[in-house]
Amino acid sequence: LAAEDLFARLKHLPDLTLSVSMFEIYGQKVRDLLNESCELQALEDGKGVLQLVGLRGVECDAGMADFVRVSNLGRRARSTTATGANATSSRSHAAMLFRLVKRGPTDPNKPKPSYGKFSLIDLAGSERGADAHENTDKTTQMEGRQINTSLLALKEVIRAKELGRSHAPFRQSRLTQVL
Repeated sequence: LAAEDLFARLKHLPDLTLSVSMFEIYGQKVRDLLNESCELQALEDGKGVLQLVGLRGVECDAGMADFVRVSNLGRRARSTTATGANATSSRSHAAMLFRLVKRGPTDPNKPKPSYGKFSLIDLAGSERGADAHENTDKTTQMEGRQINTSLLALKEVIRAKELGRSHAPFRQSRLTQVL
């Protein structure tokens, strides 16, 4: 519904289009879900803002049809496996980034300027040790530990912000660094 509303509003802004990017955080790695799960580098720019170097943005010029195609492509590329709790369980945190960009050709060596952006985040669910059966492989168990560690780090950042602390411990996990 949010995407439908966004495209309805974009009809009144003919010079702008929507660029969509999707990535996942799997363990401590960041992967581009719209570019063959290519591993991305997370680097701070000169202003101290974290940038995902090489993240692909796909323009959705045809509206909802493009958006659905792009989101399905990213969803299918996401890391999943069967666990003791679910037949299909996401093994990563995922983000979908929306940017309003100017239509038409621009300098290919420079990113298109953004006129607005927002993100939707899908956090992997916490993993219960009780759901890890004897037949759960070590990779799935390790993924569960990494998911829990990153969710705990996110909780600590939120707590620090809520308490008005001057420092939020965002470097404890890749998830909190990227967010």
